[in-house]
Amino acid sequence: MTENDPSGQDAEKARPAGTQPDAERSASWAAQPAPQQPDATGLGGHATPQTGAQQAYPPDQQYNPWSPQAQQAQTQQAPAPEHQNPYTQGHQIPGQQPPFTQPGPSVYAVPQQRQAKKSTSGKLLAGVAAIALVVGGVAGGTVGYLTGDATGGSSVNALDAPKPAQQTGNLPAGSVESVAQKLSPSVVELQVSGRSGAGEGSGFVLSTDGYVLTNNHVVEVAAGGGGQIQAVFQDGKKGTATVVGRDPTTDIAVVKVSGVSGLTPVELGRSDDLRVGQPVVAIGSPFELAGTVTSGIVSALNRPVSAGGGGDQTTVMSAVQTDAAINPGNSGGPLANMAGQVIGINSAIYSPKSAQGQGGESGGNVGIGFAIPIDQARRTADDIINTGQATQTFIGARVQTAPTGGAQLGEISPGSPAEKAGLKSGDVVTKLDERAIPNADALVAEIRTRAPNDKVKFTLNGGKVIEVTLGGQPVTPN
Repeated sequence: MTENDPSGQDAEKARPAGTQPDAERSASWAAQPAPQQPDATGLGGHATPQTGAQQAYPPDQQYNPWSPQAQQAQTQQAPAPEHQNPYTQGHQIPGQQPPFTQPGPSVYAVPQQRQAKKSTSGKLLAGVAAIALVVGGVAGGTVGYLTGDATGGSSVNALDAPKPAQQTGNLPAGSVESVAQKLSPSVVELQVSGRSGAGEGSGFVLSTDGYVLTNNHVVEVAAGGGGQIQAVFQDGKKGTATVVGRDPTTDIAVVKVSGVSGLTPVELGRSDDLRVGQPVVAIGSPFELAGTVTSGIVSALNRPVSAGGGGDQTTVMSAVQTDAAINPGNSGGPLANMAGQVIGINSAIYSPKSAQGQGGESGGNVGIGFAIPIDQARRTADDIINTGQATQTFIGARVQTAPTGGAQLGEISPGSPAEKAGLKSGDVVTKLDERAIPNADALVAEIRTRAPNDKVKFTLNGGKVIEVTLGGQPVTPN
């Protein structure tokens, strides 16, 4: 230790037993032959070459086993010295021979300045590092074990755990999975093109021979000739479809897929007994993602909505509102109850980005979607398949929203159901049967949900009640 090396005293104390000071160790290189050191790793790595007594290395020069001197010395043999290697004692790997059969002094250069004395934990880590340097890959497992043991135990890795048992057996009744399994084979993706544009939507199978129910706004670009409709089924099979008939006032259409048989029809439910809060499932092809399943609840009933986003009274329907995710491309797909029965046809969405606020293609799902009640769709589809034409329910009167609420009647058509019932221009309808009528759209929508020849009661402003027999007229598509 010198005045300029205050750490020398600690270095002396930290020196392992049986080692020599730096100066003595440097001298030993000149006086003694260097030891032969075998492969330290046991894996075919480089071994320190044997050196003769004539090799001398100054204290400030590190031994280099690849130098010309070392290469020349490899051909010489010398007896192993008696000096101990302090780094091999007490660190033998169980079941293996010590890595140095003839211990000797370290062949690594000795730092000219030693670090200050470290704590016991620092020495332990230094010892572990020495093992890693000396025995390399052979001791890798031992070092890992020692390190893990020092931290209080080995870690647990989820990747080492076995896979859980594969799901088997029947799906739980009334679950979304069971509805999807039952209904998905009957859902169809419709790819449509025509003179005015192209798009895609959804539909569902009504019959084994290829009748498919969908929305009018999905297929109208291909109606009237010059267009093409391709139906893509769940199993990847495709077929060409043609429009059988359509009703723009209710946004319902039927197409027939040619060259198919043995299809799986859906089971139709009923919409007149739906309850708010009832769980439902929607299936369709939003953004061309065929077979997409979403779930939600019935958020509201009897919502007056413009079918297909038309925005006028001629297309108003009384819709089922749901928060099940519905997006562009879901149109025409089924809305089902938890028994897998279709209770509505997904038709429109409310989107803040759309100009009219409903049914626009410019926006996405915000949790407000609308479906055509299946009772109304069933009646219209049956008319189309049997006659090729839909029948519209009507009363034969113009209507607008009254300033004080309700639906105010305007011009009454001669010979119409309204005239026959005794209704007059200026009458304000506030209820239809037990349903409140807050505005004109609500009256139109409620009439559309009924069938021709149904008898309904109109409650007028002031409490007067008039019974009306609803009429029916064929729909001429535009």
